[in-house]
Amino acid sequence: MRTRMTAAILTVGALLLGATGQARAAAVTQPGEQVGLAPGLPLPEGFYAFDTFSWGRADRRDAAEVGVNIPFLIYASPLKVLGARIEPVVAVPSVFIDTHAPAPVPNKTVSTFYTPFLGNIFAWNLGGGFGVSYIAGAYLPYGDRGSLGLGLRGTPLIPAAASGTLSQRVAATYVGDGSLNLSAVLTYNRPFDAHGRFGGPVGAAIGPLPLADQINLDLTATRKFGHFEVGAVAYGYTDLPVNRRDRLFSRFQRDGSIAAGGLLGYDFGRVVLQTFVTREIVARDTIDQAGHRQHKEETRGWFRVIVPFPMAVAAAPEPLIRKN
Repeated sequence: MRTRMTAAILTVGALLLGATGQARAAAVTQPGEQVGLAPGLPLPEGFYAFDTFSWGRADRRDAAEVGVNIPFLIYASPLKVLGARIEPVVAVPSVFIDTHAPAPVPNKTVSTFYTPFLGNIFAWNLGGGFGVSYIAGAYLPYGDRGSLGLGLRGTPLIPAAASGTLSQRVAATYVGDGSLNLSAVLTYNRPFDAHGRFGGPVGAAIGPLPLADQINLDLTATRKFGHFEVGAVAYGYTDLPVNRRDRLFSRFQRDGSIAAGGLLGYDFGRVVLQTFVTREIVARDTIDQAGHRQHKEETRGWFRVIVPFPMAVAAAPEPLIRKN
């Protein structure tokens, strides 16, 4: 029984490191998560439901297919602070992985809920089609880490879930007369604990995981033609420098990439659909456990649904007395 337990723990560790690279952390905020949106401008009062799904795979032969689904809800409240509309936001992402391991390692299809995000948007309308916003929140260190199907509690899959993460974003948007969307979003993520740990026997076997500060930049340049929206998107991500004197980070492999692509959207009135395809044009290579260099350029397809639930605006009262 102990032998089988040890084998299961080693299998999980191999999956974890094989999917993320040796001593390497994945991005906390999915690169490209904000492209196609106009996050700099405050939303009209009401609730807004968003769901962004993407699926991609790197070029190398043994690369896993990785799907990410990010449903989130924003409440554009009537409250303001220093002229900024208060917009609470909550998101519960999930990740799906289909491995393509070299023989004789068996392939697996795994899934997990990712760390939920809770935050608030402070959005200012500066007039003339310009808007800026500041988003502050945190990714909570919680997720369904038992999805590998090995019957072990606390089975970790995503290293970034080993610690909570403080997330801050600054966004700027220009829409002109309403037909444009020129937006930029800069995200800074800082883990609460750079030595992230999972609980349970698997977490104890894997030990502490190195987690670095990260920066994301999402860019959007689209134009509307009637109900259609067409344009270009781009995004980049990088780990920030780490303390190499810390033994845990002595072999840490920094991650980063730059991707670009095209977007097509359509506004049905009550529902807005967007689809886009992106390709990484720059990506840091990493070294796997066998010492082989891994090329990581990825092609990813995206699909987004936006459903607004604006608050009804009361009609202006009729005057009691009219002239003539």
